[in-house]
Amino acid sequence: MSGGLVFGAATAAFQIEGATRKHGRGESIWDRFCRFPGAIANGDTGDVACDHYHRWEDDLDLMVELGIESYRFSIAWPRVQPRGSGPVNPAGVDFYRRLTEGLLERGIEPVATLYHWDLPQALQDGGGWAVRSTAEHFGEYAAHAGEALGDLIEHWITVNEPWVVSILGYAHGTKAPGLRDWPTALRAAHHVLLGHGLALEALRATVPGAQVGITLNPAPIHAATGSDEDRAAALRMDGHLNRWFLDPVLRGAYPDDLRAYYERLFGPLDVVRRGDLRTISAPIDFLGINYYQPERVAADPRRAPLGIKAAPRPAPTTAMGWEVNPEGLYELLLRLRRDYGDVPIFITENGAAYDDAAVVDGCVEDPERLEYLRAHLDALTRAAAAGVDVRRYYAWSLLDNFEWEQGYGKRFGIVHVDYETLERVPKRSALWYRDHIAAARASAF
Repeated sequence: MSGGLVFGAATAAFQIEGATRKHGRGESIWDRFCRFPGAIANGDTGDVACDHYHRWEDDLDLMVELGIESYRFSIAWPRVQPRGSGPVNPAGVDFYRRLTEGLLERGIEPVATLYHWDLPQALQDGGGWAVRSTAEHFGEYAAHAGEALGDLIEHWITVNEPWVVSILGYAHGTKAPGLRDWPTALRAAHHVLLGHGLALEALRATVPGAQVGITLNPAPIHAATGSDEDRAAALRMDGHLNRWFLDPVLRGAYPDDLRAYYERLFGPLDVVRRGDLRTISAPIDFLGINYYQPERVAADPRRAPLGIKAAPRPAPTTAMGWEVNPEGLYELLLRLRRDYGDVPIFITENGAAYDDAAVVDGCVEDPERLEYLRAHLDALTRAAAAGVDVRRYYAWSLLDNFEWEQGYGKRFGIVHVDYETLERVPKRSALWYRDHIAAARASAF
């Protein structure tokens, strides 16, 4: 498999770019959310982040040193279209053209994500993803991006993790825009998926030969016990996290069991209009998968609306408290192939946060992260040997960065960032990854 698998690293615009008020960029929901008291650990913001907006050339040179073959980055919608509709910002387009040209000049494949959670605040003021017009504006934005960058970029991801956008942003309120209303979240989930379909149409129309996919975050679901109640809870969680997004995209329908469950609680899902699911399920060229851990659940009728609680996670865990389980990646990939067919897979995120040691002699020793990457790449190799069509692997993340509501306290990077000086220092895991890529390339010839 190694000869055909392309190895990369991934980032997201709001987490690394900074320059949030520079050169015509509009306000995003994360700019606003960072100002909510208590929303972000330590009151951190993305105002500077890693200052990638000014340091992108050095960051690209660093990728070359690490042997990175493909770079998955996101385009900040409010940098390209400050209000989410209306005029395009030429300075924003120019930044992404220079970035993409720089990647190509260095022999690195660009893979662009159109939406990694930074909705223009002006659209949120009008209802955000809870209203249909946002999906329509997203399709228009995709057309602008394709027209501006389609001569440089072949591979496009429409949306990163619709579950997070809708459920964590609109039901749990832990991510921007910070709302807590389940019916609104279900409307948002549908409109995000519709936005994916409209963006796919727009890219296919504007970029000849475009390869377009979507990134989801499915996970294996394990019941805490073998009781009927816990097994039923696991099935609900599978519907909620996995099938509610996989089925519309790959089967053209919402899963019957969860649709009936939601409609019993919240009323008819009348946000779905004729033709929507046909748009959402237009064939994709690849499916992006972000994998971090399995979910372990138990029944708890007191936990509305799903009647589910998280079960204890076995050791070892990361600094996020997330279970380290590379076998879960193998399990997930085989399940996807079994249930949804032979769709090409990009592992668009996989990585871990740890409490890293200090920089010593120009390196950070991070043995746990190194082992995490090694074990998950081994699981990926076994999945491919079992017949899964895996084509890309992206370590999350290239750089330590703004970790959303966790602020700068959690470090996922294979490259250390000193947030005072903004100096970049590769960690031992980055050097191991460099050598792994080199060995894979050597074995391909």
